Amino acid sequence: MTPRVTVVIVEDHALVRDGLRLILQGEPSIGIVGEAADPAEAFAIVGRTAPDVALVDLTLGDADGVPLIRGLGVRYPGTRTVAVTMHRDGETVRQAFLAGAAGYVVKGASGAELIAAIRAVARGERYVHSTVAGVMVADSLRWLRHGQRLSPREREVLRLLASGQSATDVGRTLGISAHTVRRHAANLAAKLGLHGRVALARYAIEQDLVRDEG
Repeated sequence: MTPRVTVVIVEDHALVRDGLRLILQGEPSIGIVGEAADPAEAFAIVGRTAPDVALVDLTLGDADGVPLIRGLGVRYPGTRTVAVTMHRDGETVRQAFLAGAAGYVVKGASGAELIAAIRAVARGERYVHSTVAGVMVADSLRWLRHGQRLSPREREVLRLLASGQSATDVGRTLGISAHTVRRHAANLAAKLGLHGRVALARYAIEQDLVRDEG
């Protein structure tokens, strides 16, 4: 007999939440233990019910679901998350997984695919919706190609930014101006297809692109 998987639904639109509930209620091996419409409710319900899986919409009104996924992973590591969203672009997929999502399902997927994602994630696996899997592969190859073309100075700037240093601190360490550091950061962003210093730092850490040689 398939083990019962407990699930919390985090979705701010009532109609969508109702649809997810109907899909999951038709599957005996899955039990819904709570529903939330915003991050505060999500933290409270997950903390109270300790579900196996949390389905998290990436757009919760004015709130961003990515920080919620990250926060749930820190506070409740026993609960794995599946991002449920309309977004199919590589950047959104990447940010969701970097935040700690174990699964990614696009709204409009079949009920069977949603259930398969929940089961896979509950087993400790990762699950990527078929329509975005190709995007992830293409982006991974692009990151690898770009990463191999970084100059020694760009790699050093990226390593120092990833350590949390400001542009001024990096410039002081390397003996260059903060303006030059920012120019290197802009070039890195263009090469890697990322936006902003925080994204660059997260990419360097998560992808292990740059190692500290010291």
